[in-house]
Amino acid sequence: VQLQASGGGLVQTGGSLKLSCAISARTSSDTVMGWFRQAPGKEREFVAATKWNGATTRYADSVKGRFTISRDNAKNTVYLHMNSLKPEDTSVYYCAAGPRLIFSSFADIRKYDSWGQGTQVTVSS
Repeated sequence: VQLQASGGGLVQTGGSLKLSCAISARTSSDTVMGWFRQAPGKEREFVAATKWNGATTRYADSVKGRFTISRDNAKNTVYLHMNSLKPEDTSVYYCAAGPRLIFSSFADIRKYDSWGQGTQVTVSS
């Protein structure tokens, strides 16, 4: 499966952005779609994930209450709605797909086997 991330850009502190991840193939209901991010000089880190059927979602503590992950089955697209953005949210954001992950593995980068190219998000102070 191929993933195409888009929607990044430059925004001021407190602003909002919506990232999209278009998926090239039909996705099974137990596939997990995740968003990760990587800042310069840092390791890639987990942001949010959802089962394709929407039954379970998980967020990193740093984004809880500010970011929301959602999906549109008809459009085969996953979104990351980002509100109240902070300068520390500045990163390249990646979407990824992982087959049949259990909740405890949602944040494990090693469990995802398909990755999109990144999209840059820059939050100015």
